[in-house]
Amino acid sequence: MRRILLSTLLAVGLLSAAAVAHAATVRMFVQHKVTDYAAWRKAYDSFGPTRKKLGVTAHAVYRVSDDPNNIIVTHDFASLEKAKAFAASPELKEAMEKGGVTGPPTIWFTTEARK
Repeated sequence: MRRILLSTLLAVGLLSAAAVAHAATVRMFVQHKVTDYAAWRKAYDSFGPTRKKLGVTAHAVYRVSDDPNNIIVTHDFASLEKAKAFAASPELKEAMEKGGVTGPPTIWFTTEARK
């Protein structure tokens, strides 16, 4: 009985993870330099509730290996319209300024390639 319960919980967990993975059809990439990664990361993390409110369903942060103040961020969205609205939002612009982003970011959008 315990084995059946564990198997059922595992199956439900895998199905939930698959649903989340397929929920995002648009990924926005943002590349920019910052003056200080630690200060930028603090501002980025505090922007989390606003990111969610503006439609971000998942996100990740990467640093260029030979330039740790060169950042690439991904944000997932349910639609291209939501992604473009997020990129143009005054809230994002303000957060980037507070985080010490230097210069304009490079932003591009991708859509999920299906078979």
